[in-house]
Amino acid sequence: MPSVPDKSTRFMIRLARWGCTNRPFYHIVVLPNRKPRNMRPYDQLGTIDPMTNLYGEVLVSINFDRLKSWLNRGAHLSRPVEHMLGLAGFYPVHPTSYLFAMRNQRKAEKQKAESVKEENKSVGSQS
Repeated sequence: MPSVPDKSTRFMIRLARWGCTNRPFYHIVVLPNRKPRNMRPYDQLGTIDPMTNLYGEVLVSINFDRLKSWLNRGAHLSRPVEHMLGLAGFYPVHPTSYLFAMRNQRKAEKQKAESVKEENKSVGSQS
């Protein structure tokens, strides 16, 4: 007889990690809050392949109809799923996504300034 979920169980939409060592692959699944990550899910809503392909793209597939259905039933989102849905345009962009972007932009500007400085030193020493 299949187990019927308790009415008080809080469902989470979260990532379940699959794949091999050094080659992760994630399923977006619906599970009770306190269950193990890779147990059999109630529903699989999509997949994420975080390893970039030849064109530098991360492949994500989501069934938005099923996602809306589970959200209407009261399921909660984990933080990584919430970030991803913000970047996909389903939710507003999460504030920490802006922080990551700012940090990466500053790091790139700093590296560019250092490379220009090194270039100027090498040109100055050749003269």
